[in-house]
Amino acid sequence: MKYVLILIAMVSAGLAQDELATLAQQRGLKPIPKEMLAAAKKAQASPLVQLGKMLYFEPRLSRSGLISCNTCHNLGLGGTDGVAAAIGHKWAANPHHLNSPTVYNAVFNSKQFWDGRSPNLEDQATGPIQAGPEMAMPAELAVERIQSIPEYRDLFQKAFPEEKEALTFLNIGKAIAAFEETLITPSDFDAYLIGKSDALSEQEKKGLDLFVSKGCTTCHNGPGIGGSMMMKFPLIKPYKFADLGDFKGDANGLTKVPTLRNIEETAPYFHNGAVWSLNEAVKIMGETQLGIDLQEAEVEAMVSFLKALTGEKPDVRYPTLPPSSKSTPRPDPS
Repeated sequence: MKYVLILIAMVSAGLAQDELATLAQQRGLKPIPKEMLAAAKKAQASPLVQLGKMLYFEPRLSRSGLISCNTCHNLGLGGTDGVAAAIGHKWAANPHHLNSPTVYNAVFNSKQFWDGRSPNLEDQATGPIQAGPEMAMPAELAVERIQSIPEYRDLFQKAFPEEKEALTFLNIGKAIAAFEETLITPSDFDAYLIGKSDALSEQEKKGLDLFVSKGCTTCHNGPGIGGSMMMKFPLIKPYKFADLGDFKGDANGLTKVPTLRNIEETAPYFHNGAVWSLNEAVKIMGETQLGIDLQEAEVEAMVSFLKALTGEKPDVRYPTLPPSSKSTPRPDPS
């Protein structure tokens, strides 16, 4: 809430931007819109978002009854799981050695998943539930499990009052997505972009200047600082960890550009989670995507800027989930 008030106050005051902030916005970097911050804060108490939060933490949406959305997108760990390859059903690593992207600020992504196959959060939310390597839960069984719990039936009716059949698999996805849409994290960088010139240190500004001048904003732009486009990876020079896993991008060989917000909290990096050091990740991006060898001082400055993208998280309290009933289908770990 602190950043919401700061951003609104500064916009109202009309503080002057310095030249670097102006240049950054001209190159496509955008602050999180203050209207979205206010709307997200207001929505947190709505029946739909409250239901979505419960479902986000609900392990009974997995076949085994052990895995929830929060397992791989842990809100206490930067919205990720902190391992190289996501762990799913039967505690097996993702067969393609894919790393879990952060759920924070995912609302800014115009493409979801590393191959960009989902256009929005509603569609994305139902994918992992059904995927065999993830939660391995057939849609029909997911509905049956939730339908068997009286409290959930009431909550769905409150969240979708206009619908006669409120508890559907589609609405499970809509509710989870509504909760995820509130997971936005304004940072010092946002304050800097809209006029608070001392929100960034001189080292962070140096890193931002390099980030812009080296061409990083070509792909990492918008309010998500990424997430809005697909790009060939690697583009210019080989990625030295390309053999870890078999992911080659979408049908056109393109990979989703990830958000850089909260990047210091989301190691390991890249689609296959091969790199644990943020400094090394910056060096690799310089080589593979820009065709340049960044100097150590440049890397240090850019990492300082990237850390300024760490934002204030919304206050999410782990919900108390309703008990199963006699008719609730039992967990199946097989």
